[in-house]
Amino acid sequence: MFRAIADVLRQIGAALATVVTLPFRAVARLFGGASSATRRSGRRSSGRPGRRSGRARRV
Repeated sequence: MFRAIADVLRQIGAALATVVTLPFRAVARLFGGASSATRRSGRRSSGRPGRRSGRARRV
């Protein structure tokens, strides 16, 4: 029974976190700040481990 209550509270918390962070995500996407930074780091990590592909482009 406690597990069921914990699951319900967890779902409520996840929904609340989504609603709270939604405006911040929209603003970040609008300005391109946080969303482009995460895309850049994801692309860099997909390359070879010793390569620094992001450095030369920012000059």
